[in-house]
Amino acid sequence: MLLPGHDTRVVELRVHGVQGTTAESLVDAVAAVDVAGDGVGRIVRPADRLLRPAPGPVLQADGRPVPRIVEGYIWGGMTSGGWAKATWALLFPFSLANVAHWMLPPAPERSAIAQALGLLLRALLRLAALLLTTLLISQLTVVGLDMIAAQCLAPNAPCLGSLVPNELRELSWFRPALGLLIPAVAVFVLHRVSTVDWKIDLTAPKEGRPGQTLSGMPGASVAADPDTAAMRALHTAASLAVIALLALGGPAAPSSTGVGVTVCWTIALALLGLTALGVMLLDDPTGGAPHRPGRWVRVGLGAWPRTVLVGASGLLLVGTAVVLGPLPVDLPVRLPGTDVTVQVVAALLGVVSIVFAVLLVPAALLARRTWSALPRELRPWAGGWMAAPMLAIAALLGGGFGAGIALTIRPLIDRSLTLPQGYDYLSLLWGVAGTLAAVSALCAGGATFVVRWVTERRGRAWPREVALLHADRPQDAARAASAWWWARWERRHSHHALLVMATVLCGGALVSAVLRLKGVPPAAWARPFSTVGVAALGLLAVSLLRLVYLAARRPETGRRVGILADLASFWPREAHPTVPPCYALKVVPEVAARAAEHLKDPGTRVVLTGHSQGTLLVAVAAARLLESLPEADRSRVGLITAGSQLQWAYPRAFPAVVPHSSLAELAGGLGGRWRALCRGTDPLGGAVTTWRRQVFDGMLLGVGFREDGTEGALEAATTGPTGALVLGADHWLPDPQRGPFAGRRWLPGVNGHADYSADPEWDRAVAIAAGLERADSPPPASGLVLPVARKAGTPAEEVKPPLGS
Repeated sequence: MLLPGHDTRVVELRVHGVQGTTAESLVDAVAAVDVAGDGVGRIVRPADRLLRPAPGPVLQADGRPVPRIVEGYIWGGMTSGGWAKATWALLFPFSLANVAHWMLPPAPERSAIAQALGLLLRALLRLAALLLTTLLISQLTVVGLDMIAAQCLAPNAPCLGSLVPNELRELSWFRPALGLLIPAVAVFVLHRVSTVDWKIDLTAPKEGRPGQTLSGMPGASVAADPDTAAMRALHTAASLAVIALLALGGPAAPSSTGVGVTVCWTIALALLGLTALGVMLLDDPTGGAPHRPGRWVRVGLGAWPRTVLVGASGLLLVGTAVVLGPLPVDLPVRLPGTDVTVQVVAALLGVVSIVFAVLLVPAALLARRTWSALPRELRPWAGGWMAAPMLAIAALLGGGFGAGIALTIRPLIDRSLTLPQGYDYLSLLWGVAGTLAAVSALCAGGATFVVRWVTERRGRAWPREVALLHADRPQDAARAASAWWWARWERRHSHHALLVMATVLCGGALVSAVLRLKGVPPAAWARPFSTVGVAALGLLAVSLLRLVYLAARRPETGRRVGILADLASFWPREAHPTVPPCYALKVVPEVAARAAEHLKDPGTRVVLTGHSQGTLLVAVAAARLLESLPEADRSRVGLITAGSQLQWAYPRAFPAVVPHSSLAELAGGLGGRWRALCRGTDPLGGAVTTWRRQVFDGMLLGVGFREDGTEGALEAATTGPTGALVLGADHWLPDPQRGPFAGRRWLPGVNGHADYSADPEWDRAVAIAAGLERADSPPPASGLVLPVARKAGTPAEEVKPPLGS
């Protein structure tokens, strides 16, 4: 531990979680001002009455005051606010498909089979993402060209008669142009959204230490993908080609025998095949391997070839509008390519998803060697197979959203409009899935109630840690025990909810697929399921559209309802280009650069602190700093994670990106300067550096990371001066808090996932992370400035340390 000098100061750099926050809340001040950043990524400090940057509260470390500066990095503006960002809510199925790429199991380097399977799985994911895009565009083409242009706007049709005069409908070019314009605008919007990216205001040091790479640290592969522009061009070309293909009669045969129609139809089909082959050949998951097989595709999809490809696709759509000719005028009218195009694309997506799920099984089994020595509570979810249900959810949500738009628009303009026959089976799919979901929810609720009742009868409802944290406080212990039980239940079974969701959706898809393949129309008994499905699809479309409105007009509300989208936006564009830009690619280097700037002062120590999703950001930033800074500067870097998912969620959901071994290496690199604040009442955050915890003979024991990065049994937990149990690097906070504490903000009741920085243990953790104090240091005697619990009305000179300190 470095000895503090007279010029020592601590800079506490905070990063918030996915729900966003205000600058004042982040730095715990009544006023805050920007001190750096570009407005998108903001670095703020507390402000005085004249709105000038002010220092933070003095940090008490080992019985002496140390100056402290509190800064916060606000990135909430990257994920909410404005219509452009609001449209990202509609891309949530695309985001899930992109997340599935990052959930793939690691491929052991010495296994050629595992490497080949990884290559093939990534190719199938990109192909599934392309099919997901074309499925949405084909469904929008059904709405624009078939439902509105061909049926609703047919001459003498009563639909929208007061808005579109019959003279305009009789123009031969009007209806085809309008019908093709609607999906073309959607393609343009998707293309423009996919070009949005963040400009990095500052750059972190890039020169690593000799002989060391980023491969072992958390988030080492979270880097910008150079193939994004190529994938964007391929998706745009495929989208325009599928519009032309549907208009010309679908994949079976062109709707006319004219030469122009045949030529356009052939070009559209060739473009779809070319784009499918292109996305499968693109493979560069780390952004730095030019020897991979996709290098020739990247060369062929440079700036000019991409422009030519997209331009040719646009000309194809224009040519389709010219050769298509006037739409039929006899009622009822249906375009011959609508049913077959949507069904073929959906069928191909289903087949690719099934093949992906099957091939993922041996890939997960081969990767099992990398985690087989870990305890069950640390192993990947579903044995490393979690990417398959995630892709299934993305595919079914994407198809359901496109159909939901048509089902929502039809009653608004004319209920007599005809939809593709496949939509009957799709509504049946969602009806069966909705029914299965309701049954599953009832079963899960009943099972939870039974388990809770049994634990209470057996006297196990109170976790033993509660008795240690809330000694002599029976009321706090009773409230904490219930919150501990429910929080532990949610953390253990959150991934089961995703598996159940995927199961019920796949169950509905299986029923509808069997009926469709056999040509059996939905029977009378299935009508209630179809009704439920129509309602579910409409609700899905309306909910996503409402989310767009909230995110655009009311950003604060949009942040609260867009938590899942924020989580998905952490990951760079690898499988799908039309997803929100990865905010980690901006936040991590700018946080690391800000820390490096402060470290230029040899007396400054920087402690990166993150809450919830922010813990992943600061962990990756700390890893980047450890890889780039000299030893003298690395020893002045500390890390605090509060309410973190770095143990129970990220290593288990993303075993190749945030493996357990990377956390061990990070802990060893920080050498005891990583502190994790956790509450047993927090359903979203948990322990980070310890596991297999148990209470024996009044002591909290466990296994975890040691200061040198090794793993093993730890010394029994000690009780801090504010009542927190410190086991290894984990600080278990009593919730409700002890206190009130003199000179500190008081938070009564169970706080769960909120307000970690208000806990009195926060300052002590900052001092330890800064290397100014040790976790096993004896607590200060009464009368020192470190506050201890006291009863209301007790004079300060009579304060005694809490029980166990």
